Amino acid sequence: MGGKALIQPAQILKKYFGYDSFREGQELLIQGILEGKDVLGIMPTGAGKSVCYQIPALMLPGITVVISPLISLMKDQVRALNEAGVHAAYINSSLTESQISKALYNARCGQYKIMYVAPERLESSLFRDFAMHTDISMITVDEAHCISQWGQDFRPSYLNILNLIHALPRRPVISAFTATATTKVKEDIISVLGLVNPKVLITGFDRKNLYFEVKESKKKDAALLNYLNRHAEESGIIYCATRKNVDAVFELLVKKGYPVAKYHAGMGSEERKKNQDDFIYDNKPLIVATNAFGMGIDKSNVRFVIHYNMPQSMENYYQEAGRAGRDGEKADCILLYSPQDVVINQFLIDSKEVRAELDDREAYALRERDVLKLRQMANYCMSRECLREYILRYFGEEVKGGCGNCSNCLGDFEEKDITKECIHIINCVMETRQRFGINMIISILRGEKNAKLLSYQFERLDSYGKEKGANKDYLKQIIQQMIVESIARTTEDQYPILKLTKEAEGFLWGEKQLFMKVKKASGPVEQKASKKRTGAGSGNAVNMHTADSLERTGLFEKLRQLRLEIAREEHMPPYIIFSDKTLVDMCARLPETKEEMLSVLGVGEVKYQKYGERFLEVLQRERE
Repeated sequence: MGGKALIQPAQILKKYFGYDSFREGQELLIQGILEGKDVLGIMPTGAGKSVCYQIPALMLPGITVVISPLISLMKDQVRALNEAGVHAAYINSSLTESQISKALYNARCGQYKIMYVAPERLESSLFRDFAMHTDISMITVDEAHCISQWGQDFRPSYLNILNLIHALPRRPVISAFTATATTKVKEDIISVLGLVNPKVLITGFDRKNLYFEVKESKKKDAALLNYLNRHAEESGIIYCATRKNVDAVFELLVKKGYPVAKYHAGMGSEERKKNQDDFIYDNKPLIVATNAFGMGIDKSNVRFVIHYNMPQSMENYYQEAGRAGRDGEKADCILLYSPQDVVINQFLIDSKEVRAELDDREAYALRERDVLKLRQMANYCMSRECLREYILRYFGEEVKGGCGNCSNCLGDFEEKDITKECIHIINCVMETRQRFGINMIISILRGEKNAKLLSYQFERLDSYGKEKGANKDYLKQIIQQMIVESIARTTEDQYPILKLTKEAEGFLWGEKQLFMKVKKASGPVEQKASKKRTGAGSGNAVNMHTADSLERTGLFEKLRQLRLEIAREEHMPPYIIFSDKTLVDMCARLPETKEEMLSVLGVGEVKYQKYGERFLEVLQRERE
């Protein structure tokens, strides 16, 4: 491609999406697609993945088929594209057969450049006939991790994509995108989709605007209410592991007078839709939900995500937590942890229905994968290291030094020498011939007299009672630190066994020491978190949480009210009109003319024609 091709994408970016320049990596992937190459983009939430395929879709001669897993996801994408002046449509189970036929006919006639399709529809005779007789320039696989059995949302229906690609008379460009993928999942996506020498872009998984906190608490309701009392004016999501917990937390918040909705698969479709809309339209800024809620929800002003229960995997956690701060502004990701969460998730793993579609070998491998992921998630909750470093290392990024923006980095910790306890643990594991799990080792060290321990006559061991009186959780933290430092490991059995590594030998010879961060007895960490989040802003736009911007919050609210008024007129979510980041940038720039308004982040030509004058009027009144 020549210089002209590099200019054209930028012109489309400005005209339809209102941005003057590309974000990191976007142009590289767009260029690869325009050169006819397959691409894989692994980019964090809010990094602009959709632009990477939407812009080339407008430049390629034929149609682009986007395979997307959820109805809400494709509806929002299509609505946003049409609002920006791009003709797009979708087909999924929410449409009748006649509506699908009409959409496919219009697409074949060239009315649409982008067609979103649910993976389940790819095998239908209607779609197959369309695909065989239409010029498809590109197939885009959104949420591409769903094609991997090692991904957190494996969907067998995604394998229909391969059948479609092989059946087409001409192979189109294949582009795939996801926000979360381990090295194994990345390799799986490339292999299973059959990407040919793809351009792979991994922009990094770090979301610097997010604050991470793990709060271990047996009184979760009190911890939740304490946080909400200090963030009463903000919008947030509260995730629970089960429908029962969703209902209980919802009732609690209703009694306390919070404007809250709820969402889980046990509710009727109409009720779910109404509650989702109430949240999206800011009628109810809080929502309590299971993980059935959230994918495809592009609400930009979610200032916090609280996990009432620990999720089943780091992938699930980071995807759900990542729904906070999509506008790039500061946001909190709080996880309320208790050991009971592990038990709940183990039950949910054992009850998974997706394994019924697999043979015994595949089902066993999938279960083992899920158990391993659960253990890694539990390790995150018990870790005393930087939480951001733990997350990034999980996804294959090596970082050191602490982030200064998580509860472990900001908390009041002191470094304690735990070498003596470490040696006691090593000796106990050796005396029991590395045949038992963490709980048994702790019971022996504490000198307990339960029936199982006595049946093995472990009270005769030298290690018995070496840590008499020690707190169970404290000893678990030490063992966890030993695992982090590769002194010990746990097996991947259903009932994990604690094993030693070669690193343990140095402690027996007095050659090594082990230290661990231990929390001081001081005030609650989240108050530090709140101070941290209300610090300096990020990006080019003004951060509405900074002291410098407080004088403009009145203008921001006026713009927000106008946006809400327009959204109701147009029957669409407010963030599709303009994001919070766009409104914040208006407050910063105070545009007076069309040209100045077009310089605001997210204001393209089409949206200016629709709404620009009305927003300029509000800004004009503010100046008067």
